[in-house]
Amino acid sequence: HVAHSCALPLSRRLHKPPASRAAMGKQKKGKTKAFAAVKRMISPKDARIKKPAPNPNQLPKLERQRKDAEVRNVAQTPASLFFSHNMSLGPPYHVLIDTNFINFSIQNKLDIMKSLMDCLYAKVVPCVTEAVMAELEKLGPKYRVALRLAKDPRFERLPAMRQGNEYADDDLVERVTAHRIYIVATCDRDLKRRLRKIPGVPLISIKERKYQVERMPEGQFG
Repeated sequence: HVAHSCALPLSRRLHKPPASRAAMGKQKKGKTKAFAAVKRMISPKDARIKKPAPNPNQLPKLERQRKDAEVRNVAQTPASLFFSHNMSLGPPYHVLIDTNFINFSIQNKLDIMKSLMDCLYAKVVPCVTEAVMAELEKLGPKYRVALRLAKDPRFERLPAMRQGNEYADDDLVERVTAHRIYIVATCDRDLKRRLRKIPGVPLISIKERKYQVERMPEGQFG
């Protein structure tokens, strides 16, 4: 028997008998169970897992990272601007008039139409928005002279930029941001601070009982 086994070829001696089908099926079934067990694990991003409370000392840093990650919307510069020189400004000048500008003009005994023309050396079209008219009407009988002056037929009435927006400052800022063809006449410090951040928008205010223009492009009066 030993001699017979030695007489067999080497390939037949090394060849192992194939495993039975039952054993192979059992092995596959075990692998399937292990795979299913892995799939049943809860994801680390599951909403049921409570996240640890952030360190209070790290909150400012996390807030800065969140703000840096936000998408920044940069407004498109109008084509009429050459750096801060607004080339779309020209006579007749359209001047947006604020509520307090009318009141201060009355206190300083300044005729709005004549004083604007003396200041800008050109024809002027004063413009009053619906929001300014609404503010003057809310102020009551004390400002009836200012309201009557704002209703002058020489003043152009402009509708609100957004329906229901009754706050005059927001309406003026939104208008000059969208259309850089206006000069804004106001004595409000906060409004002037906001308007100075918008390039190409000249301002008119009252100083020493006369109108003074600010940020007007050089050579505009020449």
